[in-house]
Order: sequence, then structure tokens, then C-alpha cells
Amino acid sequence: MGWTHTFLSDPGAKVIRRYDLLHRVDEKLEIARPAEFLIDPAGTVRWRDLTEDYRVRARPESVIEAFDRL
Repeated sequence: MGWTHTFLSDPGAKVIRRYDLLHRVDEKLEIARPAEFLIDPAGTVRWRDLTEDYRVRARPESVIEAFDRL
């Protein structure tokens, strides 16, 4: 398809749980909470944006502002 970026998958939700991103919708349904991370080359999380509402996402200008502060 010509994509130049990597796609990641977490079928067992191991990473979702590790970063406390699991959102329980009801007794049977759990999904990942929206989250954005800026991670430096050493693997350190330098900025994150988490929300309790799966319908809410960080605004692009907020991410760019956080990036500029680093």
C-alpha cells in the first residue's frame, strides 16, 4: 500500500494495561483510552495526554506546543 510508518498491535492488551489505558465501557467491553505520548530517543516518556472519555482526543496544537517545550 506504500505506507512508510509502522503499525503496532496489542491483541492481549498488555501495553494498554501497562500504561493504564484500559477503559471499561461495561462488564464485557474494555477498550483503550485515547492517549498521546511524546517519547525521547532513550525511551523516556516526556509528555502524555490521557483522558477518561474515549471520545476526547488531544488537539494537534497541544501536541505541537508540548513538543516545542521539550
